[in-house]
Amino acid sequence: MILVVGATGQLGGSIARALLDSGKAVRVLVRDGSSFDDPRAETVLGDLKDPDSLREACRGVDVVVTTANAIAPRRAEDTIESVDRLGNRNLIAAAQAEGVGHFVFVSVLGAGADHVVPFVRAKGETEQALGESGLSWTILQPDPFMDVWFPFIIGPALEGGAVTLVGEGKHRHSMVAMQDVVGYAVAAVEREEAANRVLAIGGEPVTWRDVVDTFSEVLGREIPVQTVPPGEPVPGLPDFVAELLASLELYESPLDMSELSRTFGVKTTSLHDFVRGFVAAGD
Repeated sequence: MILVVGATGQLGGSIARALLDSGKAVRVLVRDGSSFDDPRAETVLGDLKDPDSLREACRGVDVVVTTANAIAPRRAEDTIESVDRLGNRNLIAAAQAEGVGHFVFVSVLGAGADHVVPFVRAKGETEQALGESGLSWTILQPDPFMDVWFPFIIGPALEGGAVTLVGEGKHRHSMVAMQDVVGYAVAAVEREEAANRVLAIGGEPVTWRDVVDTFSEVLGREIPVQTVPPGEPVPGLPDFVAELLASLELYESPLDMSELSRTFGVKTTSLHDFVRGFVAAGD
């Protein structure tokens, strides 16, 4: 039995459905008032802030996969402290107590306990706690999700407006398609080679300028670009998005996925292929 925590979200739900499609028995943690839309999965009521409910959810489970986070909180009581830090600690403790065999944690690339961004720092603290737990584990560290960030950044251009970049948009990052991360999450459940490894996951290294140019090519028109200095408010964007975008201007994160792709059999989605699919889905 595989417990998926965060299955009511986009990534967690995709992972749960992929596991179900592969014939796995899947249990999903849902909160009061929420539901999971695939009847093939067993559902269990619980909350990361309720340790007793997590013990029940982990009972009889072989693998825990968690994608839950409070980056875009759905309830007032959901905070980085209560979910990403303490909630994940509660889940690790429940997995230990119930004898779970393996724990898959979806973190972020660059996570560290001393990171300046609170969300990324909480991910790093959870990675550290998991490493010290005595559990078998796999940590997935995806670079920014194209599925998540492109609607924020490129959305206005699809309606004829300008793209607003934080900084000059010339730092390279290996932005990743969510479907690729789903593939590695399934591999982390199925493959012994993933045990006790940190898997940094990304696509081809690109800049935000590359992203804009690719959308211009696919759309067949030039997209105007305006820039905002890091740390300044960005019109139309939530503060947490602007903060994370500003942090991407402090470093680069190019990844070579060739070896990992061969090892786990996950094909890397190119920027061009993703953009073509993204635009087609909006037509």
